[in-house]
Amino acid sequence: MNDHQRRFIGGAATAMLALAGLSGTGVSGRAAAGVFHPAVSEYVQISASQTPPTQAQCASAGRRCFSPQAIRAAYNLQPLYAAGFDGRGQTIAVVDSYGSDTMSHDLHVFDTAFGLQPMCGEEGVVCAPGMPTFDVLHVQGSPATKAPPPASKGTGQEDRSAWALEVALDVETAHAIAPMANILLVATPTAETLGVQGFPVMMDAEQYVVDHHLANVISQSFGSAEDAFGSSRSLEQLRHAFKSAAENGITVLASSGDGGSANDRKQPVGKGGALIPYPTVGWPASDPLVTGVGGTYLCTDPANTTSRVADSVDPPAKCQQFPGVAEVGWTFSGGGFSHVFGKPAYQNVLPAGSTPIGGMRGVPDIGLQASAGTGALVYLSLPPDGQSGLICGSAPCSTGWYDIGGTSLSCPQWAGLVAIADQINGGGLGLINPALYRLGADPGRYATDFYDVTTGNNTADPSVAGYPATTGWDPVTGLGTPNAARLLPDLVTAAHGG
Repeated sequence: MNDHQRRFIGGAATAMLALAGLSGTGVSGRAAAGVFHPAVSEYVQISASQTPPTQAQCASAGRRCFSPQAIRAAYNLQPLYAAGFDGRGQTIAVVDSYGSDTMSHDLHVFDTAFGLQPMCGEEGVVCAPGMPTFDVLHVQGSPATKAPPPASKGTGQEDRSAWALEVALDVETAHAIAPMANILLVATPTAETLGVQGFPVMMDAEQYVVDHHLANVISQSFGSAEDAFGSSRSLEQLRHAFKSAAENGITVLASSGDGGSANDRKQPVGKGGALIPYPTVGWPASDPLVTGVGGTYLCTDPANTTSRVADSVDPPAKCQQFPGVAEVGWTFSGGGFSHVFGKPAYQNVLPAGSTPIGGMRGVPDIGLQASAGTGALVYLSLPPDGQSGLICGSAPCSTGWYDIGGTSLSCPQWAGLVAIADQINGGGLGLINPALYRLGADPGRYATDFYDVTTGNNTADPSVAGYPATTGWDPVTGLGTPNAARLLPDLVTAAHGG
């Protein structure tokens, strides 16, 4: 099955899902084709309990599952926490269609299960001075949750509950990385019909966040192929929030996508998208004012909560294929070269051995874990009436723990990292790309600050050529993944010209 057949359709992930069953206790789903989608590539429900599943349960579904503590170990975050750097005083805005009616409850189950810092705004939590807050902002209103009738042939774009999976992933994983940062869930009342409603509404919501100084970091786990827009002019009209963010010291990040080098064109929503027969990249990740986040298979020991140790024994097969390698470039990591934006000056100098960037913007800038085979555990509540819009195997999914992948996973976690860097800086860093590439151009700091991912390829569809992960920058994982305890302080220094 091609990856362009595996993603959420038309925005809200209705009951039309292409399914990929796995043996064992897990049941999984992949979403069907579409032009605009949350960047969740695959999910599998591991258990229906409030207790997180064991690694044995995950292995029976052909994958390894990472707890927050194991992810922190893999990217060397503990020294930052020990020094008091945990995102306190900073705010991450997570932008999603519709929001989730159960997010406050689900966040509480997640935090309780993993012993994480509770948030003011969680269900059952008594607020106290100094606690981080979880809030929801509906700038343009909040329609009632409604699933399409079972026999409906509509697009399901008003099915808010189907975006709940994305919302849970974004909120829970951002909080896990920056446990003392505030999180503002910015929920919009429509999904996307590529310029008619979804993107303009989302960009207007982000403009509101910028204008009212509500966040230091904006996380966007959604996108569409540049070539799906009617023209570069129509895309240019959507960039106003990014320009304002750069002027106001706000960092904007975006998932690079889950189609590798393959993406879809716009077609009538009811017919789905048509594959673009040449390599493309997604916007907003391709925007020079946005930090594009690609993905990897995180092939470290999921049971190790203290250090980064390669694990080439546990599933998935891609980790077993490269013995001793801690991260492999994810096959479906969106990346390549823009057809709209010229190469920004910050990409003029790359680490030695990098894939060359010609005259157009290279995507992504950075990477983090994204494969569902090495995904993160997320807790999600779903309606008991089977109208959630998510299908597991041959039946509606239920409340419980999910292992989820996609650049939707890498983006909010990077937002958490930026919140920590903002705390170190004493305020928002704004566009971090010039500082990232300044570090990349320094051989000594690049070697210590990044984990360079040099294996893997993002040819997701055999009919569309992808790119290999190489030494230095590449169109799969960008500059690489973060050695957080080294990178974040250096990022602050580099942002000030050091």
